Amino acid sequence: MSAIHEHCLNAAQTLSPDLTDALQRLGPLHLPCDDSQPLAERLARSVAGQQLSVKAAGTIWSRVCAAAGEGPLLDFLDPRNEKTLRACGLSGAKTAAVCAIAFEARENGLTREALKNLGAPERARRLTAIKGVGPWTADMVNLFYFGEEDIWPEGDVTARKTLISLTSKRRKTVRSAERFAPYRSYLALYMWRWVDARPD
Repeated sequence: MSAIHEHCLNAAQTLSPDLTDALQRLGPLHLPCDDSQPLAERLARSVAGQQLSVKAAGTIWSRVCAAAGEGPLLDFLDPRNEKTLRACGLSGAKTAAVCAIAFEARENGLTREALKNLGAPERARRLTAIKGVGPWTADMVNLFYFGEEDIWPEGDVTARKTLISLTSKRRKTVRSAERFAPYRSYLALYMWRWVDARPD
């Protein structure tokens, strides 16, 4: 048993038998981290795909990349290309957001190198200062791009509702998640995996 899994099990046992059982069934998890893309491109794609199915988000982003052609994608994400971006399937708000992200990258150095040494809260503040980038997106970037181990994405409906279903409606999920520090990211992973597992 990994030390992180053991820590999470111990935390779960202080909250509920159902949560403990879920974590025992799922076993140790690995926190996936992929920083192979430039940060601004990853952030723009994340914003573009919000509230869409994986398939629809992929289709729209493929259109954006195709429309950009051979030139740098971040140069293409510019208000002067608004009509083209809207034709790719982006809403007006998402078009404004991806253009704001690209501007931040071009003008203010929004890169992995610039943000990697920041603490997660400060990095989130830097990201959410960009128009159209909300706390949920910042949490996903901290989790899956920078590999932060102690993020509880309170704004994620699936993670929050699953934790409530395994604990209590009367207990705030932020307080429950505090028991899992400094590994709250793993609690979120367990909640998402539990939904995917579709237990009997």
